[in-house]
Amino acid sequence: MRIGIFFGGNSREREVSFAGGRTVYDNLDKTIFEAVPIFVDSFNNFILLDWHLIYKGSIRDFYPSVNFLQAAKQEVQVYAESLKAAYADNGKLMASKIGKLVRPDQFKALFDFAFLALHGNFGEDGTIQGLLEWYAIPYSGSGILPSAAGMNKRLQKQWMKAAGMNVPKYYAFDKSKLANLKQIFADAKEQVGIPFVVKPANQGSSVGVSVISTDEFEVFETAVKKAFFIQIITKKEWVEKSKSEKTQFIQKITNVKEGIGLPAIYNRKTYYHPDKLWLLLDKTFKTKKSLQLESIYSETECLIESFIEGREFSCIVLRNEDGSAVALPPTEIVKGREIYDYRSKYLPGLSRKITPMDLPEEKIQEIRKACEHLFTYFNFHVYARIDGFLNANGELFLNDPNTTSGMMPSSFFFHQAAEIGLNPSQFLTYIIRTSVAERIATQPMQEEHKKLLDNIEAQLTINKSKKATKKRVAVFMGGYSTERHISVESGRNIYEKLASSDKYQPFPVFVTGNDQHHELYLLPVNVMLKDNADDIREKVMHYHQAPIMKKIIAECKSIINKYSNSQLFEPKKISYAVLKNMADTVFIALHGRPGEDGTVQKELHKIKLPFNGSDVQSSQLTINKFDTNELLKKNGFLVAEHMLVQQKDFILNQQKVINKAEKIGYPLIAKPADDGCSSAVKKIKNREQLIAYAEGVFRQEQELNELLRARLKLAPKEEFPRKNFFLVEKFIEKGKATHFLEVTGGMLTHYKNKKLVYETFEPSETLAEAEILSLEEKFLAGQGQNITPARYAASPKYNAIISAKVQEELKAAAKVLKVEGYCRIDAFVRVFPKNKIEVVFIEVNSLPGMTPATAIFHQCALSGYKPYEFIDRILNFGEQRLLINKKIK
Repeated sequence: MRIGIFFGGNSREREVSFAGGRTVYDNLDKTIFEAVPIFVDSFNNFILLDWHLIYKGSIRDFYPSVNFLQAAKQEVQVYAESLKAAYADNGKLMASKIGKLVRPDQFKALFDFAFLALHGNFGEDGTIQGLLEWYAIPYSGSGILPSAAGMNKRLQKQWMKAAGMNVPKYYAFDKSKLANLKQIFADAKEQVGIPFVVKPANQGSSVGVSVISTDEFEVFETAVKKAFFIQIITKKEWVEKSKSEKTQFIQKITNVKEGIGLPAIYNRKTYYHPDKLWLLLDKTFKTKKSLQLESIYSETECLIESFIEGREFSCIVLRNEDGSAVALPPTEIVKGREIYDYRSKYLPGLSRKITPMDLPEEKIQEIRKACEHLFTYFNFHVYARIDGFLNANGELFLNDPNTTSGMMPSSFFFHQAAEIGLNPSQFLTYIIRTSVAERIATQPMQEEHKKLLDNIEAQLTINKSKKATKKRVAVFMGGYSTERHISVESGRNIYEKLASSDKYQPFPVFVTGNDQHHELYLLPVNVMLKDNADDIREKVMHYHQAPIMKKIIAECKSIINKYSNSQLFEPKKISYAVLKNMADTVFIALHGRPGEDGTVQKELHKIKLPFNGSDVQSSQLTINKFDTNELLKKNGFLVAEHMLVQQKDFILNQQKVINKAEKIGYPLIAKPADDGCSSAVKKIKNREQLIAYAEGVFRQEQELNELLRARLKLAPKEEFPRKNFFLVEKFIEKGKATHFLEVTGGMLTHYKNKKLVYETFEPSETLAEAEILSLEEKFLAGQGQNITPARYAASPKYNAIISAKVQEELKAAAKVLKVEGYCRIDAFVRVFPKNKIEVVFIEVNSLPGMTPATAIFHQCALSGYKPYEFIDRILNFGEQRLLINKKIK
């Protein structure tokens, strides 16, 4: 059965949609479904997307394609709507370069069912649903009317209040009332009361939202304008910034998630491109003190509602097999008073989700019943995500029912389904099968739909009766490094890619402990999908199933029996000896210790299980950035001038250590010598910052005090490890080169006649929004700016020549370090006249991140490997290596 996956779109949540569509594409059960990617662009064109582009980190990494981009003065990536010339043909020429343009009357020739992973306008407002009904194509989720109702927050509140539901006080007004803001502020204070929340009425739940907690009109005015995507910029804000700060400022404005986005209007003139906006600001502030920009993708209505001081939750409601609504266990979102934003939602480790909420059983049942009632009242179909609050008095307020949930791996959508034992692939099968049944019940043209339903039912029966002939893969995740949360994200991604295949049967294994001893735990899928590594560790150490879960599992028994085959509902500690009889092979998705230092590999050698990545000796070398640099330098490779700062030396003679570091010269880079690639990496500009870094790393206490956090300029919840040594390097700069860029290059190894062969991929160019590439930019979908292939030269011919040279240099370094399986190498490249180049090595990752958004998947796609095929090759190499080593012995 062919599944057309609709994703992307032109809403402010397009990156969430793009990442969600990729998740669906990868997780569809390949024994039943064939995925057909239908990308919706900024102009609402439908494009049968070239498959390799699905694995780009964000939409801007591939669309608009490079040949349509003008020579920009600023390093700011743009969406297609920022190219004025594209409006002449509604973006069709640009769209044709990333795939095949498709008309709605051609849909039926391409797919049998539409899976809607679109968000916002044209995605969850009934528009696309109406188009698909026009062409009699069954689709996922709710129908036209409930989708439209689920989109408008003011209408939701009105209907819920009319039905007697508990609704927070609210006040709504449209854009035409903006001139009367002082009166609106007075009315809002009287009718709603401070504190209150200001939000757009027709956007996603974390877009354009502000909390007003003080009686200050200026703060209120800014919040309202934010909700309407209007921004006032003052002369002081602009002219006092350095060039790099101005670039970051423009980046923020043009970011559709955080800023107003472009195109924007000033004095009735539209500004499409960041360069034009920069010129406007420079010109305007010669004579004026401020200007007001307004996005052309504005908002029609603003909603003000009382801020509920209480516990926030989200609950997925499903259509059960008997047609009734059944609520999954509600999840509590644990955070501070701050807004639950995109970064908090999707970067592992920044927020906590507790499922089910820690409440008496009767209160959880009250929440579930209220959500089921709302689902039925709005006539939602298949599934919905309903958010709400529980205040200090135990009053329940439901809020923001959503007919389309985020479908990224860490979303509530999969998180709660896992609580009843369904992995993402199984849950997607449930969504598709139930959606077909809903369309049969609600649409007049049913015969074709009935055939689809019969085919799915037949395949599910066949799959249930199949004997277990798949290869068993233990997927190791977690660990105890600062990148343990990213490791969980990598491990989940590997698990999900393998779980939807017809070759492998993966099972998750959580690794925890310390440098002296580590332990292994089998994870049920619900624990694997907990929000971060620390939550998982807490669960495996103190597992307790809430009594309510037995009731919910019983209520969902018909769904579980039809779609799931999991019998494990609680974590179980195992030894390596036990693992030997459970697995045929191991995929180590750990970052840092104990996965990248050879510790786990030693244990797997003892039980003769094949594994991915480098062997013990190479892993022990590449975990240590100082030793790696020393060996590369010894073999003639370029590395930054560097030194190791030892705690004992710093305590004994601080001044001597600082003097030695200062001989290298500021600015410096300080980073742990044996931790993740983005963990605690800081640019050091002076002695004060160097001392602060050393004090942070060498501190006695586990937690950093607030003063030191401020001195180190750490983001909220950013970790800073304790170590007894760290690495200091010279900050690499352009120098006399004509072009300078940071790249990351992946590679894969094979055996040819029992000899090791290296296959290098096209490196990606990595663009940092600030001075150092952040964890978000490396691993969070939609955040990083990776351009693959890297841009070394304007001429395609010279670009290819330079790329080949860079790849040869990276390959030569990998050989010296005896890297095996696969790896990712980070480096700076200086390009000089006549294509002379310098490659300055930063570090080597022997077990690189395998999150859905990571650059290595963009690169392997250009070499013809889908992520599953890439993972399959990695596992095959581990098996071959074990066989070859056995024969040699």
